[in-house]
Amino acid sequence: MMASNVVIFSGSFNPIHIGHLAIANYVVEFTGANEFLFVVSPHNPFKSKSELAGFHHRLNMVKIAFEGLDLPIAVSDIENTLPQPSYTINTLNALSEKYPGKNWSLLIGADNLVNFHLWKDSAKIIEQHRLLVYPRAGFDYNDEFYEKNNAVKLNAPIMEISSTFIRNNISKGHNLKALLPNGVYEYIHEHGLYLVN
Repeated sequence: MMASNVVIFSGSFNPIHIGHLAIANYVVEFTGANEFLFVVSPHNPFKSKSELAGFHHRLNMVKIAFEGLDLPIAVSDIENTLPQPSYTINTLNALSEKYPGKNWSLLIGADNLVNFHLWKDSAKIIEQHRLLVYPRAGFDYNDEFYEKNNAVKLNAPIMEISSTFIRNNISKGHNLKALLPNGVYEYIHEHGLYLVN
């Protein structure tokens, strides 16, 4: 029996938006992935914790986001059980230990490649796992990186939507329902998230 190929996308998802879902949709349809796993981070070591909505709210919003899509997408809270801040190498090791029959690939944005060498055990990550790199405007990483490493540059549509933009404008009273997955906009308003800048 062949091992299942799972692509993980770890992030704050503060909040999850349609750009995240479009990327997940692309990955499961065009990269040979059997499953796409959103891993919600309690605390990204490169981001301020003060702007974060509660972990349970962000986890709930991710769960709501892919309901009814009929895609092999799942969500994990594994980083909430690991020491904080959340280091990707720890997450990959924990998932590999928990599900030994799966091959884990890591999805990151091209903007993250600039600082990838600063990630904890970055060399070990790329040695043990395939790296899928999502294009970002203004971040065209050299082809040599891909040739030398176990990395693939995705030819995916570029979605220029950010959670920061959404948070900032929800706090100003703007209706951004079309930028959020079904149910997420309602969840944000029901729980009064992102109302204060």
